[in-house]
Amino acid sequence: MDRLDNTVRPYAWGSTTAIPTLLGTEPTGEPQAEMWMGAHPGAPSRTGRGTLAEVVDADPEKELGAASVAKFGPRLPFLLKLLAAGAPLSLQVHPDLAQARAGHEDEERRGVPLDAPHRNYKDANHKPELVCALTEFDGLCGFRAPTETADLLDGLGVASLKPYVDLLRAHPEDAALREVLTAILTADPEEMSRTVAETAAACDRLGGAYAPYAGIAHHYPGDPGVLAAMLLNHVRLQPGEALFLGAGIPHAYLDGLGVEIMANSDNVLRCGLTPKHVDVPELLRIVRFEAGDPGILRPEASPDGEEVYDTPIDEFRLSRYVLPDGSGVHDLTLPTPQILLCTAGTVRTGEHELAPGRSVFVPAGEKTEVSGSGTLFRATVLA
Repeated sequence: MDRLDNTVRPYAWGSTTAIPTLLGTEPTGEPQAEMWMGAHPGAPSRTGRGTLAEVVDADPEKELGAASVAKFGPRLPFLLKLLAAGAPLSLQVHPDLAQARAGHEDEERRGVPLDAPHRNYKDANHKPELVCALTEFDGLCGFRAPTETADLLDGLGVASLKPYVDLLRAHPEDAALREVLTAILTADPEEMSRTVAETAAACDRLGGAYAPYAGIAHHYPGDPGVLAAMLLNHVRLQPGEALFLGAGIPHAYLDGLGVEIMANSDNVLRCGLTPKHVDVPELLRIVRFEAGDPGILRPEASPDGEEVYDTPIDEFRLSRYVLPDGSGVHDLTLPTPQILLCTAGTVRTGEHELAPGRSVFVPAGEKTEVSGSGTLFRATVLA
């Protein structure tokens, strides 16, 4: 079992206080957006045996287990994070596995450099993800029903929004969503900037259901992603609630601290709220133009106290244990690799005492017992 020393990424949208508060450290004044736990080559966790990537590479079957290696290859299939949003992240979607493989192969064949700003597919993997709120957590997830969005836009009283309102009311659901998103992302930039400014002012004035979009526009003035965001469901998670983001589902996180887990991939197609490249044709090919409820997840408790967040993919499985004082020793041994993360209280496992924000990597099959009083998240795979 290895204690992990993890990198905190200073992305501009990150909160300056949320992760330091959890860790019990002084804020630096700089944004601290994500703390990565895993073997991702961009920022692998460090252990007493080298980086976790080096540890896994040295003996994949010993560290990951034969079943995981057979199913996912000789690498840790997931990346676990603490995510602290102090401003909205880019509006984005992720490809499915077949799309990622085809897109990566195409860009490799065309010789697009991995670090090119217009590169869409950094690897050949999909990127389903799950975020579980540690604090109240705001986000956008999936398309709202087109008629509901039409009513929302109509209520702003902005004349330049009327064509979008008419489209949303006049077409079948999938066609309406596709046509409106296409129109937003391909509009004349100057005209769009004026429309977004009028929309932002109206949202700010009206408040209520419009308040989240006024906040987005404050961070991204003139960005067409502000209007794209209004096509989506606004979701407010309470601590312990979660969202699963599958392929093709447009989403963005707006504010709050959470535990995030994802398949080990960097493939992102952006819709807006970013100065980065937006590949509109490829984006429109990947997006699933389906309206629906975002589907807030609550954990399902098992008799041994494990609370599991059920998702339809195998690259990761996230669960938590809320351990009361005097609950005794819990056996967490598994034939698959694990990362254990404490988010509250103090939890002991092996020779390690975990305070909030501290984590360990557990090789497949290693005897794992935990005790103490606190909250422990467990990340593993289904192999």
